[in-house]
Amino acid sequence: MSAQRNRAVPVIVVAGFLGAGKTTLLNHVLRTADGRRIGVVVNDFGAVSIDALLVAGAVDGAVTLGNGCICCTVDADSLETVLAGLVAPSAGLDAVVIEASGLAEPTTLVRMVAAAAGPRIAYGGLIYLVDAEHVEQTRARHPEVDRHIAIADLVLVNKSDRVAAEVLAGVRTSLRELNPTAAFHVTDHAAVDAAMLFDPVERAADTGPRQLELADLLDDTAHDHGHLHDGYQSVALTVDDPLDPRRLAAFLERPPAGTYRVKGVTHFDVAGHRGAFSVHAVGGHVTVADMPADHPRSTDLIVIGSGLDVDAVRRDLATVVRGDDPVDRQSMLAVTRYRAPRRRAS
Repeated sequence: MSAQRNRAVPVIVVAGFLGAGKTTLLNHVLRTADGRRIGVVVNDFGAVSIDALLVAGAVDGAVTLGNGCICCTVDADSLETVLAGLVAPSAGLDAVVIEASGLAEPTTLVRMVAAAAGPRIAYGGLIYLVDAEHVEQTRARHPEVDRHIAIADLVLVNKSDRVAAEVLAGVRTSLRELNPTAAFHVTDHAAVDAAMLFDPVERAADTGPRQLELADLLDDTAHDHGHLHDGYQSVALTVDDPLDPRRLAAFLERPPAGTYRVKGVTHFDVAGHRGAFSVHAVGGHVTVADMPADHPRSTDLIVIGSGLDVDAVRRDLATVVRGDDPVDRQSMLAVTRYRAPRRRAS
C-alpha cells in the first residue's frame, strides 16, 4: 500500500450562521480540488437535505445527516463510524469536509471529530464563515456566534463585495478582537485556495483516454482566481540539524497568529528516537507519527496561514532548531504524547 493511502485524512469542519456561504464554499472547494478526492458529510436542518442536493454528484463520497442538527442527533460513536468509512484506504479520499447546519454548535463538532481521531483520521480545522454585510446584526441577535468565531482556526469574512471598504475594515477589526490568533481571509463567493486547506495530491500522470469526470465539467478555476482577495502565506524550515522536542511541541501547540496549519517531517536525534517523525497541527490539535526507518533524518516543516508576520514566523521557527543545546530522553514526551493511537485489528 502506498504512503498516500497510508496517511491520515484531514477532516475539516465548515460552520457559520445561516446564509453565510457554507455550501458556496463547499462547492468552490469541490470545483477547485485539482485532482484531490473529497468526501463530504452534509447536515441540513430539516427532513429534506437541500444542501446535499446542491453538492450532489460533485463529490467522491457523501453522507447526509438530515432531520436535525448534527451535534444533537448524531453521537460521537456514530460520527466516528461515518468518518471511518469515508477515510478507509479503499475509498482513496484525500480529505473529508463536514458542512454543519447553520444552527449547529461548532464546539461540539470539533470535540466529536477530535474524539474520533485515529491512524486514518486527522482533525483538519474549523473554518467559520461570516456574512460581512450582516455579521454585526447576527452577533447582536445571537451572542453565541461570538463564541463560535473565537474557537475557529480559519475565519472567512465572506460576501465582502456587498460592503464598503471602511465597513469591511471595521468587521475585520471587531472579529479579530474575538479571535486574535486565527487565520483571517476576506472573500466573496467563499473563494479560498484549496491548497491552504489540504495538500496537493501526488498521482501518476494520466495521459491515456479516460471517461470524463464531473470534476472536469465543474472546473471553473479560471473564473475563480479573481475572487481570491487574500493570498495565503507559507513559511518553510529546512535543516539537517536536529530539533528541540520541547520547543517544537510548544510551537505546534501555540503557533504564530494567522497560522491555519503546520505540517512536515522532523527529526530530533534523541536516544531511542533517532528516526524521523511526521507532524501535523491545526488549531492546537497536534498529530505525530513515526516515519519509515529509512526516511532521511532531516527536517522539512511548513507553516501555512493568512495574515502571517512572515519574518516573525521565521524567527520562531529558528528557535526550534536545537543546535548544540543538550536534550534528555525525557524531553521526547513533549512530542511522542501526540502519536496517533493505533487501533487493534478486528
